[in-house]
Amino acid sequence: MHELSLAMDLVEQLTEVAARENASAVTGIHVVIGAMSGVERIPFEFAFPEAARNTPMEGAVLNIEEVPVVIRCSDCCLETEIHNLLMVCPWCNSVSVEVIQGKEFIIKSMEIR
Repeated sequence: MHELSLAMDLVEQLTEVAARENASAVTGIHVVIGAMSGVERIPFEFAFPEAARNTPMEGAVLNIEEVPVVIRCSDCCLETEIHNLLMVCPWCNSVSVEVIQGKEFIIKSMEIR
């Protein structure tokens, strides 16, 4: 399961941060998952507690913020959210677009004690 390895990587990174901060536990984690990141929310939510077992993250509240795909058109400069994965500007129908949001999978914050 792809999400389990991502959850294990997340736990490893946050364990290092918690150790640097002399934290005894991580009580909350806020991650941002883009719609095109390849990370599925529900499997990730199930994988996280398993990855966090016997670590400072065990029992931490996992808050997931999902962000939509936003594209920018190179021809008309429109920035817009898209809900399908058709990479076409809805204003001018150009296919010369770039994804400016929606590919991310990032740690936004963590709460420690």
